[in-house]
Amino acid sequence: MITKIHITYCLSLKKYRYLHYIQSGGSSESVGYKTKYMKKIAIFCSASNHIAQLYVDAAVELGTWMGQQGKWLIYGGSNTGLMDSVARAAKEHGAMIMGVIPTKLEERAMVSDLLDVTFRSVNLSDRKDIMLQEAEVMVALPGGVDTLDEIFHVMAAATIGYHQKKVIFYNVDGFWNDVLLFLEKLESNHFAHRPLCNYFSVANTFEELIQMLN
Repeated sequence: MITKIHITYCLSLKKYRYLHYIQSGGSSESVGYKTKYMKKIAIFCSASNHIAQLYVDAAVELGTWMGQQGKWLIYGGSNTGLMDSVARAAKEHGAMIMGVIPTKLEERAMVSDLLDVTFRSVNLSDRKDIMLQEAEVMVALPGGVDTLDEIFHVMAAATIGYHQKKVIFYNVDGFWNDVLLFLEKLESNHFAHRPLCNYFSVANTFEELIQMLN
């Protein structure tokens, strides 16, 4: 019986090395790993423990729904903030959890103990590439600079044809309004070659969000 999977991303070879651990005896071997039969959703969000409760509630609601629907959660693997909230709720309701762990997170002992699948990455650039590769869609919960970095990484790659995946801004209590206005300004001032709405969607309510994810 497979209990945990640890994955090392080899940047130079652009490959994953998959290891699974067998419950009987704890031996390991390299294996391929496919999950295409399940919907895999990447969540970008804050790791802060000092944010308003309404954002925590939104993360818990989303995680609960993901677990109940049998989704896979792909996220940054931290044990703090909204990252922990969404992962804990998803896990408690039956979701499988993929955490993409950069080296610095491990050094600071900030890795979640909820992970079914662990991707180890060298840095944040690798982390974004892995999350983008593994997920079918990305959802941006409220977050800070790191979350913005992840959002724009996905959108920028889409603008030049590396993929056709979208980011969904989950606009809890209007959190993303200023960012959305900024994107409109980019278009109106001709800093975008084509409509940026090709690369993102906006969900202003939980009902709108789950409609987009179904």
